[in-house]
Amino acid sequence: MSEPTSLATLSADLGRVAATAKASAVRVQARSGPSASGIVWRPGLIVTAEEAVESDDHIEVTLPDGTTAAATLAGRDPSTDIAVLRCAGATGATPVAAGAVSVGELGIAVGSGRHGPLAALAMVSTVSGPWQSRRGGRIEQFVGLDMRFDRRLEGAALMAANGSLIGMVAAGPRHTHLVIPTATIERVVPQLETHGRIARGYLGLGLQPVEVPPLAGSTDKRRGVIVVSVDAAGPGHLAGVLQGDIVVAWNSEPVGSVHGVFRRLGSETVGQDVDLGLLRAGQPATARLKIGERPTT
Repeated sequence: MSEPTSLATLSADLGRVAATAKASAVRVQARSGPSASGIVWRPGLIVTAEEAVESDDHIEVTLPDGTTAAATLAGRDPSTDIAVLRCAGATGATPVAAGAVSVGELGIAVGSGRHGPLAALAMVSTVSGPWQSRRGGRIEQFVGLDMRFDRRLEGAALMAANGSLIGMVAAGPRHTHLVIPTATIERVVPQLETHGRIARGYLGLGLQPVEVPPLAGSTDKRRGVIVVSVDAAGPGHLAGVLQGDIVVAWNSEPVGSVHGVFRRLGSETVGQDVDLGLLRAGQPATARLKIGERPTT
């Protein structure tokens, strides 16, 4: 059996990974909020957390050499928390994607703050399969982190011990951090660079959760979503959905929450037909509609 790695060796190895990663780490500052970090994805292109530039077009980045430069927003996707910035002064090579990650694996988050590079040791605390964010984004893998919460590290690179990129650090619930995997970034960035956004499915319906009467012969309570508004130019209106209708099924599958509808409206659903099971004045009805693309404004 080989001797265990000493603390000094581990420290030196992590230091080397951080030294390499900081050459592609930038600080992102939008006028309206606190600073975050970003990754030089390739020359002239930076990836950062969408929340860092959520509502501001005045963006300044501090480059790895300490100089500042203006950046413009190429595109954002709130559903995956990925934003892409253009900055002529940003230099770097596309990071090498890490392989499979395991619970207990150590990584190092490398970003940039007001006073220079930032680094934080992280342990992979949770790994599971693909998941969908509350905003409906498809993310290739769920990777949770055990690390001290630091808002400045949103958008930072999470590096594996071998120097490859596990993904981008993002804010999770209750002051936690999680990872947007490199595979997700690789899929989303070209679309944002070209189109500025990720298309989302659109029904043109304003919805709220509501309790509905149980089915005949049952006492079990059910939930649905009531239509509180109808876009006159949207797919729902064209299909005859009315204000006050209650949506209880999507292609015969029960729908019990607004999120249950929203998570079914991924980019791949645009143009697809769907049968909505409705209750209209207490009577069952069906509306068949073609899912549209969510407007940009």
